[in-house]
Amino acid sequence: MELHLRDKHVLITGGSKGIGLACAQAFLEEGAVVTLVSRDVSNLNAAQQQLMLSFPSERIHTVAANLRDASAALAALDSAESVLGSVNILVNSAGAAKRTPAAELTTEAWADAMQAKYFTYIHMINPVIQRMANRGHQGAIVNVVGNGGKVASPIHLPGGAANAALMLVSAGLASAYGDKGIRVNAINPGLTFTDRLQEGFAAEARQKGIPVDQVMQQSVSKIPLGRMAMPEEIANAVVFLASSKASYITGICMSMDGALNPIVV
Repeated sequence: MELHLRDKHVLITGGSKGIGLACAQAFLEEGAVVTLVSRDVSNLNAAQQQLMLSFPSERIHTVAANLRDASAALAALDSAESVLGSVNILVNSAGAAKRTPAAELTTEAWADAMQAKYFTYIHMINPVIQRMANRGHQGAIVNVVGNGGKVASPIHLPGGAANAALMLVSAGLASAYGDKGIRVNAINPGLTFTDRLQEGFAAEARQKGIPVDQVMQQSVSKIPLGRMAMPEEIANAVVFLASSKASYITGICMSMDGALNPIVV
């Protein structure tokens, strides 16, 4: 299937690990060029070295930036476009709100979740979509937003609230910029085999007073498909939504949780 992604510039926030890195791999396989943005220089270097085993270095650009800071996000975008040209596709997978049992929540924890998850996305979405519109060319944005925005979890309430806000932003921007040829979609992964998963299991283990391994077993046993998702599976959906084959798909928030929550939205 030809996805028409060759030489498209894809900017991926949170691109040094997990789902973001899997997305970089998948886009490069389709002939795109990628910019990876992450806070940690060492993680970026490791990701670049891993990708360069299969792809030329000139197709991969990296920028270290803390996306909680709007000016840092703008500087990262400027760096990306100065090296690889205008951004055609934005994939947001940066930031994660700390998972905390409800009884341990503080006012600061609620505020920190919005900074960690919501504004790390907004600070990049806003300038990218405005530049896409001003240039008058089509573009695509895919936001990787946890399923906690659809299904409330007692250990992830602040993060879930941030995710729900991002889902509304995705649908709203799709409507606002549809006449500019810009599509905006969100994907809501459930349990996915990444480093971040352990933090969530640890929080739930504290809440229930049971070992982390037991929490993991209980969680996986509830998934009808019988397993967690792999980052590559989420990346495949991201690439499709960003491609020409999804040219009439915009404004959706697509669940990918193995039918754990069989809801109609």
